[in-house]
Amino acid sequence: MNFPATLKYTKDHEWIKLEGNIATIGITDFAQHELGDIVYVDINTVGKTLAAEEVFGTVEAVKTVSDLFLPVAGTVTTINPLLEKQPELVNTDPYGDGWMIQMEVSNLEEVAALMGSDAYSALVG
Repeated sequence: MNFPATLKYTKDHEWIKLEGNIATIGITDFAQHELGDIVYVDINTVGKTLAAEEVFGTVEAVKTVSDLFLPVAGTVTTINPLLEKQPELVNTDPYGDGWMIQMEVSNLEEVAALMGSDAYSALVG
């Protein structure tokens, strides 16, 4: 499994990449592998300010639906437009074209408190 060292991770299997106070968020390679073939991504939280660990959407795979949890508090600004017609990008490129949202982070210290790639790798074993 691939867990880039440039990203931070949550216990709920989301990743976050920070550029200034703008974060890009998606699910990890481990999460997409566990879910299987993703057929639909449902996110309708653009413009909403949410707390860390609040649900920002759902991802539907062939056999299950799973909630998506915000890694840190902030305001959702963008949904990946590619996922509407190509949800399988979450499977094929979870850290690239398969990203899910971008958000403005409320507290940058929350990002620093998330797991690095080694800690996340140990979590998922």
